[in-house]
Amino acid sequence: MNRDRTTESTGTGDRHRVVIVGSGFGGLFAAKALRRAPVDVTVVARTTHHLFQPLLYQVATGILSPGEVAPATREILRRQRNAEVLLGEVTDIDLETRTVTANAPLTTFRVEYDSLIVAAGATQSYFGHDEFAEHAPGMKSIDDALELRGRIFGAFELAELETDPAAIARWMTFVVVGAGPTGVEMAGQIAELAHRTLPGEFRRIDPRKARIVLLDAGDSVLGTFGDRLSGKALRQLHRLGVDVELGAMVVGVDDDGIEVADRDGRRRRIECRTKIWAAGVSGSPLGAHLAARAGAETDRAGRVKVEPDLTLPGHPEVFVVGDLMALDRLPGVAQVAIQGGRHAARQILRRLRGEPAGQPFRYRDKGSMATISRFSAVATVGRLRLAGLTGWLLWLAVHLLYLVGFKNRVTAVLHWFVSFIGRGRSERTVTLQQVVARTALREATESATPAVTAAAAGSDGSTGTDAPGQRAAAPGPEAARHGAPERPTG
Repeated sequence: MNRDRTTESTGTGDRHRVVIVGSGFGGLFAAKALRRAPVDVTVVARTTHHLFQPLLYQVATGILSPGEVAPATREILRRQRNAEVLLGEVTDIDLETRTVTANAPLTTFRVEYDSLIVAAGATQSYFGHDEFAEHAPGMKSIDDALELRGRIFGAFELAELETDPAAIARWMTFVVVGAGPTGVEMAGQIAELAHRTLPGEFRRIDPRKARIVLLDAGDSVLGTFGDRLSGKALRQLHRLGVDVELGAMVVGVDDDGIEVADRDGRRRRIECRTKIWAAGVSGSPLGAHLAARAGAETDRAGRVKVEPDLTLPGHPEVFVVGDLMALDRLPGVAQVAIQGGRHAARQILRRLRGEPAGQPFRYRDKGSMATISRFSAVATVGRLRLAGLTGWLLWLAVHLLYLVGFKNRVTAVLHWFVSFIGRGRSERTVTLQQVVARTALREATESATPAVTAAAAGSDGSTGTDAPGQRAAAPGPEAARHGAPERPTG
């Protein structure tokens, strides 16, 4: 079923139409910056929520709930009368007709724009080895975090059932690939789970004997923080019992372990069931599509090379912001996306007012930070370098500031109190469905897409057996279960 929304604007039809692709930091802050502008804003996103991605590792380790880091986009923008939110994954951007085409369950729709802000974000990069994803999930979405939660807590449960010491060791070995902020935070929290939260809850295994390995092909952990903070982070990880292995490149991943190549050429294997990939990012595939349409270039990570004012070369009406843009080697962090989204909104407003536009984007670095464990973090703010408790307090304040919604801040503080002052984890509920859903959903989607497409086409009278106007049925539970593995795959 195809729908053309060009006549279904939120306004009168003669106002400037701004379409925003993505509901992450870049897209959301661009939309909010236009709340008083004489424009109609349409946000098209593949999820119904805005994701505070820096806290996903706390969802994966049972500290926070998904709702606390992913409030509904509609709720955030409910009072912004000039904005509408549409669920759909953008599959095509026609720069000549200025239309965006998106797929949603059972339908495809198009939206026209006068100005376009593309903030589609990034995906996990496996550096050309996408087959690793089957056994080493990344952490870019709520689905990823919930799957990892099931794998982490499930590993201890399944170790409790084993009698073979080798099998127990495999279940109780956790390997995190990538020693950037995400990898360090994840390794630190798994160590805290094993050493503070879970001891005393099992009868056959001792969670304190879990082995947590942090791998990276580089020379340091948190390398962008400088030698001093990197060294402090490394020492704190060692105190937590994390085995940090640098200069180690992953060359193979399977169900029961991971293959590593050291700098001296020696290859070795780490037997483990739970692997977590936090090693790299790649621009959304939409970036390559957009660049090809415009004759623009992308960098090695698939990000679009933009003009200094964040516009697409040759198309001043199109802005690319956040993790999808490549400009001046800016990092893929939340502040770059936030400031980029606001800059794009200001440029649109200047044009509508007839003021000179095209001012280059100036990024104001507000610092970087990463937690290592409770009461321990590292932070850089200008020339200031903080570590330990002071760094952690700054991290706490900043993350509370950027959590969207008063309710989210209150509940996050309560859960942090339970986890950091006490020993508990408020969000430990896991299901087998969370662990196997990614594989099952992919298989169900691949098998169901042709049928759904045909049914949707039939619903508007072109082909198929549905009566005119009848909606095609979504794949049911049996389709979702088809092909699901009988047990977690590690």
